[in-house]
Amino acid sequence: MMRSTPARLTELGTTKLPRLALFGLALVYVVAGLFMRDPWKTDDVVGLATMLTALHEGTWLQPQIGHLAYAQDGPMVTWVGAIAIKLFGPLLGDFTASRLPNLLWFAMSACSVWYGTYLVGRRAEAQPLALPFGGEPPPRAYGRMLADAALLLLLATVGILQHMHETSALPAVMAWQALVFYSLTRITDKPLTGALTLGVAIAGSFLTRGWPGGLPVMAGTLVAFMPPGALRRRLHWLPLAALVAAALILAWWIPATHGNSYWTQSWKAWNLGFYAWPEFNASGRALRDLTWFLWPTWPLVLVAVWQWRTWLFASHIWPALALLVCALLQLFFAADPDDGLYIMLVVPCASLAAMSLPTLRRGVINTLDCFAVMCFSLTAVTAWLGWVAVLFGVPAGISRNIARHTAGYVPPISWIALLLAAAITGIWVALIVWRFRVRPTALWRGTILSASGLAATWGLLVLLWQPVVDYARSYRTASAELAAVIQTNIRPGECLRSDGLGPGQRASFLVFQGLNFSYDLTCTLVLQQTTRKALGNGTAAYSGDKNVQELWRGGRRADPNEIFRLLRVPAGYQ
Repeated sequence: MMRSTPARLTELGTTKLPRLALFGLALVYVVAGLFMRDPWKTDDVVGLATMLTALHEGTWLQPQIGHLAYAQDGPMVTWVGAIAIKLFGPLLGDFTASRLPNLLWFAMSACSVWYGTYLVGRRAEAQPLALPFGGEPPPRAYGRMLADAALLLLLATVGILQHMHETSALPAVMAWQALVFYSLTRITDKPLTGALTLGVAIAGSFLTRGWPGGLPVMAGTLVAFMPPGALRRRLHWLPLAALVAAALILAWWIPATHGNSYWTQSWKAWNLGFYAWPEFNASGRALRDLTWFLWPTWPLVLVAVWQWRTWLFASHIWPALALLVCALLQLFFAADPDDGLYIMLVVPCASLAAMSLPTLRRGVINTLDCFAVMCFSLTAVTAWLGWVAVLFGVPAGISRNIARHTAGYVPPISWIALLLAAAITGIWVALIVWRFRVRPTALWRGTILSASGLAATWGLLVLLWQPVVDYARSYRTASAELAAVIQTNIRPGECLRSDGLGPGQRASFLVFQGLNFSYDLTCTLVLQQTTRKALGNGTAAYSGDKNVQELWRGGRRADPNEIFRLLRVPAGYQ
């Protein structure tokens, strides 16, 4: 006897979303804030530094920040970014060219989520309940509606917004996991294509972020093939995928281990040290952070799992659920859970959340729509209010709070940015009017409100706040000051090393001024990173030492606590 499906939907609910609106929204989402700005600390500028080091120093197999072995991630992002700089840097500049791969990662994520959800949404077990007198949607229209909703929910996920615009491993690892999801849905009807794509995607995940990137998709793939069903019948294709993945990984690992042994040891140590037995405090913090990072998909995922509980092993639920569960388990076994783990929950959550929509009552959907309108209208007003506070000093309380983080900042007025921000606000208002005046029946109406609201907020922040953010997070000015002092004071044969310099700061000085810090302890020029408090109480290294000459002291005016000192010390002095 056929089990009753929880999905209830008429053909009107699958009214086609205009492709131009979907593509336009996706384009605005990814392009806004990607170009015409300084690299942000920390992950953004670190990624760019590894690309430039690969081009200039030839460290293609083992990513580095100048002389620093950067073994936290694999080489994938460095490869693709360095190639983009090599090809397009002379025309667009290194900063712009380095961010072109983000368009690739976003396209991979978006297309994989859309097509993967579309493929499973057309299958018989996913279809809504047949109506007594007809009127239920055809499978292709129903699958298209679910795919549109999954993509819009991906765009509406709050936690990935900034990361999708950074030259870091996070957009890439999400893209490869999305390709794994697509491959699991494709392998049932085109097994050769699906198996080959699956192998490439698993290898890409590993090459992007090592075991934290590769392990959850490997485990998720194995779990997805376990229950009886369409995937289980293609189990004999899994060795081909494993062979492709192993060949691609070994093609990097074998030559990489014959290079810098220190990098290889650091890579192994970082990957092994990444995991630990679960701790209550760390797990609690991770769950707390996930509530905002995965908003608004996680409540819908819970609804989907409950509503489809008798269909959990069906092809439209289980592949995404297997990837989600394995990524969630890794989160609890991480020594220090971070956004790199959270982002591996986004793709399966988007697909599963879309499956909940046909099971929701109309009143619940309307409530979610109203919440999206109120939430993102408030964020849009806040963006404008903050801009007014920066320029005109009112409201005074908000202005004082912002001034504490932007000391010395003189705000400019860009009339082009102001007009574009006004246009975005107008489009958002028009969308709200359309929602409540036309009252569309299409099931994607709420998801497009959430995705458009988040994109509108991001667009306003980029247009109105980007100069402030550049001022607060960029080391451009501090790097230029330091480079000028070094140029004036450096002696023939003298080299430069660092003391307490973080990877983000090291990457910033390399990116902006090409400053590379040696690990040779005989270097007599030392750039020290410390704090105002440490200098005040004498706990900073070299404090009060008469043998040490301070040549320069500076930092970002937006962070008065962070201090850099350029020191000259006697040869061999530590």
